[in-house]
Amino acid sequence: MSKKDKAKTAPKTPKIDIGIAEGPRKAIADGLSRLLADEYTLYLKTHNFHWNVTGPMFNTLHLMFETHYTESALAVDLVAERIRALGFPAPGTYGQYVKLSSIKETEGVPEAMSMVRLLVEAHEACAKTARSVFPLADKARDEPTADLLTQRLQVHEKTAWMLRSLLE
Repeated sequence: MSKKDKAKTAPKTPKIDIGIAEGPRKAIADGLSRLLADEYTLYLKTHNFHWNVTGPMFNTLHLMFETHYTESALAVDLVAERIRALGFPAPGTYGQYVKLSSIKETEGVPEAMSMVRLLVEAHEACAKTARSVFPLADKARDEPTADLLTQRLQVHEKTAWMLRSLLE
């Protein structure tokens, strides 16, 4: 059997038919890709700070950062899987994340309270990115994405508040 004959008999992947047209699904997936890049950049930043924090609050921050990066590791999977469910590839390289993320990498090892300040900014950036995707999800009546965005907003806003409290 020739390749051409095999192609004719091979089952085709069914077209995505979830009640959201391709254009809106693509716009939502693009927004979620930016969120994924922010989430992953936050994960990496938090893990880095967990490894490198020092000072009088070492134990508190070390444990807190571990809790935060563990939650972030689960979140990136949820966001990436939603992008896939919408029918698009999820970005998965550092190069893609650098281009898509609104969070900048931190050079060197800041002191502990600067780490906290940088993480507040990063959590707030994730919240802003998540919030920016809401109108697209609402317009398309994409409740699963809206639910995911709500969950991410709750985590990021609460975490930013808790971290900000350490700076008072």
